[in-house]
Amino acid sequence: MGNCFGSSARVDATLSTSSGASRFPSKNSNASSRSNVSIPSYNAKSGTESLPTPRSEAEILSSPNVKPFSFNELKNATRNFKPDSLLGEGGFGYVFKGWIDENTLTATKPGSGLVIAVKKLKPEGFQGHKEWLTEVNYLGQLRHPNLVKLIGYCVEGDNRLLVYEFMSKGSLENHLFRRGPQPLSWATRIKVAIDAARGLTFLHEAEEQVIYRDFKASNILLDGEFNAKLSDFGLAKAGPTGDRTHVSTQVMGTQGYAAPEYVATGRLTSKSDVYSFGVVLLELLSGRRAVDKAKVGVEQNLVDWAKPYMSDKRRLFRIMDIKLEGQYPQKAAYAAATLAVQCLSPEAKLRPRMAEVLATLEELQATKGTTRHLKSESHHSPINTTPLASPLPTHRRRYSRVR
Repeated sequence: MGNCFGSSARVDATLSTSSGASRFPSKNSNASSRSNVSIPSYNAKSGTESLPTPRSEAEILSSPNVKPFSFNELKNATRNFKPDSLLGEGGFGYVFKGWIDENTLTATKPGSGLVIAVKKLKPEGFQGHKEWLTEVNYLGQLRHPNLVKLIGYCVEGDNRLLVYEFMSKGSLENHLFRRGPQPLSWATRIKVAIDAARGLTFLHEAEEQVIYRDFKASNILLDGEFNAKLSDFGLAKAGPTGDRTHVSTQVMGTQGYAAPEYVATGRLTSKSDVYSFGVVLLELLSGRRAVDKAKVGVEQNLVDWAKPYMSDKRRLFRIMDIKLEGQYPQKAAYAAATLAVQCLSPEAKLRPRMAEVLATLEELQATKGTTRHLKSESHHSPINTTPLASPLPTHRRRYSRVR
């Protein structure tokens, strides 16, 4: 991985904070004892999975790849979690900026050493601890340039914290939907899509498959060079093994991104992630949120609103982000929209594998196309006319599955 700890990072950059969309569990949620949490194990070598047997909490926390921090160490690293160190707030808790020594990983004074992002769990009970432990398990073992790096954790009394590399450009959500950052160019959007696709492909093609289950714009983080990495693995699940075609599980995810068959049945497959990728690809094209309650009727749901235009070359410009000001290759935009349509197929079997999605995007990126300025043609109603009041992400709230 490149250096993602640059000291020139802006104060609004964040490690893992949420969008306004909601995570939703199913109504029938049976929480087991914390001490009995068991999660599939992973081999850090080459970032691939090897042992299918469950690992205990003690085994997960004894991983040699992550450092167990004391609470006092992280207090010192973040200047006692001072408000001016706060990067953002999500459903998990608060995210603070801190500094540690590059070699010893001990706290250093602000502005020296490596910049880190520290997530501090809110004391919400079992589910929060379970997701915290899942994150340590997966990111503590898996290593890939397009997965955010987990440096360490803290479990001390009621305190649960996670320490990550600092991603100086914040989340994709911030750049697409919030005022302030410079609009992303077409080339950068395709680069971000490719990086995210590489991360998902790595998870899906691993010896023991991992289903991410919460792919969305707020979980795609950007470093100083706009390299994209996946974060927030609290909902990740091991994929089906043997003759099984799916994993039956409690329905968890984010409204607007979750695949319809998964929401309806609880049957989870890698194609559920492919659907979510299709939603994010559509967000990259349109500059609109997956779900926007500020809009009226069909426009509240991005997929429903955009589908009639996505397969029509002549009308595609109507859904393209006006912040692009028409500066995008027409053929490439149509190819990307066509790929999004395939990913969003109501039938999971008809969706491509992430490896195929990645290959298509890489081919699209390599194609030299003519960029036409379409600003004069974009007479449709403006997009992104409802900015959020705060530059910080809103709190994720959980609620029962909508029937």
